[in-house]
Amino acid sequence: MSFAGTYELQTQENFEPFMKAIGLPAELIEVGKDIKSVTKIEQNGNHFVVTVTTGPKVLHNEFNIGEETDIETITEEKVRSTVNIVDGKLVVQLNAVTSVTEISGDILTNVMTLKDIIYKRVSKRVA
Repeated sequence: MSFAGTYELQTQENFEPFMKAIGLPAELIEVGKDIKSVTKIEQNGNHFVVTVTTGPKVLHNEFNIGEETDIETITEEKVRSTVNIVDGKLVVQLNAVTSVTEISGDILTNVMTLKDIIYKRVSKRVA
């Protein structure tokens, strides 16, 4: 299954409570809540390059499925982790946050869970 493409954020749920819980400063939460981020995924077999652009902030991660690597989080922290494919979904544990990304047609859905807070992002393929 290919995740490759460029996706623009359409909807998000629980943005503010989740960002507060992971320690993002209030001023960044306020600025970020209304910005439509763009996610670009390049995939060559098990090698992925994921770039998420939210306003002036660019989050760039490169990894191979099943191999331990450093992943940069929303809070700019580097976390040593392994991205796996489970039931066709990209799954990674970033400290206390579990991230699951799946593709269905032109829709990319990312769900991040921290304790009882579930942050859901739905993006649509634009290229």
